[in-house]
Amino acid sequence: MTKLSLRLQAMLWMLASGVLFILLNGLLRWLAQQMDPFVAGFLRYSAGVVVMLPFIWRAGLAAYRPHNVAGQFWRGALHTSGLLLWFWAVPHVPLAEITALGFTTPLFIMLGAMVFLGERVVAARWVAAAIGFCGVLVVVSPQLSGAGGIYNLVLLSSAPLFAASFLITKALTRRDAPHVIVVWQSLMVALFSLPFALWNWEWPTPAQWALFLLAGALGTSGHICLTRAFALADMSVVQPIRFLELVWASIFGFLVWGERPGEATFLGGAIIFASTTWIARREAKS
Repeated sequence: MTKLSLRLQAMLWMLASGVLFILLNGLLRWLAQQMDPFVAGFLRYSAGVVVMLPFIWRAGLAAYRPHNVAGQFWRGALHTSGLLLWFWAVPHVPLAEITALGFTTPLFIMLGAMVFLGERVVAARWVAAAIGFCGVLVVVSPQLSGAGGIYNLVLLSSAPLFAASFLITKALTRRDAPHVIVVWQSLMVALFSLPFALWNWEWPTPAQWALFLLAGALGTSGHICLTRAFALADMSVVQPIRFLELVWASIFGFLVWGERPGEATFLGGAIIFASTTWIARREAKS
């Protein structure tokens, strides 16, 4: 299999993960508005473990034993820290702002991949990321009223923590399969978030239990796609694809909440699409 095909596969995996994560974020935002956010966070990752149990049972525990338990532990701690901030803020911040602020994570990831993982500094990838981020600003700036207040800053502070978690994920893919990494992430996050959930525990309704199982399936599938993308190509190759999530968020917001995208959304979406298409074509020719 050629390097060309691996890069394009990685981009497709990243594209799929973006769609799944937008669906997940919309569902979690709704659930976090109905019950304590920390309880919602714990149940989301507990459900991620539950949906993987049939696969663990079929393959056996040995197939899910990681090579680097310490790495899984640190990744779980960092990801939990980011998630606690994220779930604290998400009930108070509009979905468009959640998505836009989340786009700072790829920039932290690209910088961290260069510093800590020794990935090559490729100017074109940074240009694509910068253009994509400009597209995000075009979409968000007209309606970024700061309705979330201080919660916007709380949400923004989760970005470097998620970036650190994803950098550890990239390092773990060198020895562990994506399904192993995802299962251990769910286990670690559920473990670390349990004390915060118990503090304000409330039992979900039967309908909410079903939605948490759906969230577990969406999150697990999204993280598997993300991990496969990280395993197939440099992180700086696939990160610009994440900017397309704003397009998916606009579509999702319109279909579910009737949020009609304005002219800025279409213009910014065109800029984002152009940047991701350009970097994909360039990587294909390199």
